[in-house]
Amino acid sequence: MNNLPVIGKFMYAIPMAVFGLFHFMSASDMGGMVPSFIPGGVFWVYLTGAALIAAAVAIIIGKKAKLATQLLGLMLLLFALLIHLVSVMNGNDMSMPSLLKDVALAGGAWYMSGQLSD
Repeated sequence: MNNLPVIGKFMYAIPMAVFGLFHFMSASDMGGMVPSFIPGGVFWVYLTGAALIAAAVAIIIGKKAKLATQLLGLMLLLFALLIHLVSVMNGNDMSMPSLLKDVALAGGAWYMSGQLSD
């Protein structure tokens, strides 16, 4: 049972790294998800992909993990509000699972930040 926090750390960080890789592999497709009032489109996809990978690395190696999880939580909440909530409000019910996932992951990141010290 003492290994559960270590296992949980990897179970949280590795999917973040994979999501980051997906941002690089599908940047042109994801560029259309960037809200139209934010200029730069694909640039933000690459930037957030790099941020996801950097957060995953920080969590795994334990360097600046507290800051990384705080910023990761903020980024995920912004995804939820600016992308998925807007989509749900525009009638796309298929965005609701992504909205709930990103809110839950943001909460998990902030909870994790409370358990870490840099």
